[in-house]
Amino acid sequence: MLLTNLLKTSTFRLAVIYLALFVTSVIALLGYIYWNTAGFLARQTDQAVEAEIQGLAEQYAQGGLPLLVHTVIQRSRDPRQSLYLVLDPRGNVLAGNLDAKPAALQGPDGYVEFNYQRRTMEGVERHAARARYIELPEGFFLLVGRDVEERRNIESLITASLIWAVALTLGLGLIGGLIMSRNMLARLDDINRTSREIMRGDLARRIPVSGTGDELDQLAGNLNNMLEQIEALMMGMREVTDNVAHDLRSPLNRLRNRLEVTLMKPASEADYKEVLEKTISEADHLLTTFNALLSIARAEARSSRESMVDVDVSALVLDAVELYEPVAEEANLTLKAEVPSGLKLFANREILSQAIANLIDNAIKHGRKGEDGGEITVTAALSQGRVVLSVADNGPGIPEADRARVLERFVRLEASRNTPGSGLGLSLAAAAARLHNGQIELSDAGPGLRVTLSLPV
Repeated sequence: MLLTNLLKTSTFRLAVIYLALFVTSVIALLGYIYWNTAGFLARQTDQAVEAEIQGLAEQYAQGGLPLLVHTVIQRSRDPRQSLYLVLDPRGNVLAGNLDAKPAALQGPDGYVEFNYQRRTMEGVERHAARARYIELPEGFFLLVGRDVEERRNIESLITASLIWAVALTLGLGLIGGLIMSRNMLARLDDINRTSREIMRGDLARRIPVSGTGDELDQLAGNLNNMLEQIEALMMGMREVTDNVAHDLRSPLNRLRNRLEVTLMKPASEADYKEVLEKTISEADHLLTTFNALLSIARAEARSSRESMVDVDVSALVLDAVELYEPVAEEANLTLKAEVPSGLKLFANREILSQAIANLIDNAIKHGRKGEDGGEITVTAALSQGRVVLSVADNGPGIPEADRARVLERFVRLEASRNTPGSGLGLSLAAAAARLHNGQIELSDAGPGLRVTLSLPV
């Protein structure tokens, strides 16, 4: 089963493809070496035979047949690799180191290849030879050749080396492919095993990283980052669900109890009107909460990027300040804006406007400094290719340890429990920052809180 899985892996198939290319290259290289070596040895043999024939032809031209026979007899005493044979017209051997004329037929190139008996110290050996015939005048016959047994042995050795090289390459390549496939399959099994555990609900599981930094490690790292984001989103969704159930249960209970109490006792028209007005107010509060949640969801899903346009941020901030000035005056607060004209930003107008409004509303609710009121300053500026929006108050501020937590949904600190709200204002501002690839930062205004949105133009 394991071997079947190994053979099915893309790594093994890729190894086989590379192995086939490598074996083809080895065969071509060794074949070229064999062809050149064998060709060189064959040419060397033929050149030696041609040189012998040329020398004997000169001897024949100078002294005729007697000098040729004498020369062949002299050379046959120490023949080394050379072969000689001189025959008379009746086929009798006059000189040479061969016993008879070879029975092999002459080839198209004028050469004949044959086997002959060679006497050595160990006895008689059968060797291969390559020679050339020459017909002399008056029916005499001359053969000059070379012993090619050593050449044939070299060619056989090269052929055997070629076969062994191809066989070893194939064997080692297949073994290497199986080893690589096994390692790859083991790592992929880890990924598949982790994926199955995650699908069963264990979102805390992560894909193991070997530490080699290869492409599988990079894939595992990216998948782990994705899993962390998915886990964070799932936890956020779980928290939102719990918070929605917790925070909306009280107003719904109040609304139901108020209506139930009103129906249980006799009431005048004025009483009914008052109860209905309170009911509408509670419903408006619930709708505001749900609208804020929908805005946050749209911003985090990044679906609102499709409706982005060039926005005049200066006008947007001034409109929000003008809208909240009466509310600030009622809370005994001074609301002022320090905004240059002409600030432009490619953004979602609705979400950015709602984020600015939420920051100002949040500052009005929590930016009082006792009964003496206080001051809220809204600023906007262009800095290093980013539009920086800031809302600062001189209220009690937020402790540094809680500043990251208040950006989550439905988080309200103890000091804010008595003020109206749902704990979604800063969450929406944070979602707007993420939608526009920007950042949100909470800092100390000395005294008070400063919330800064930094958004790339």
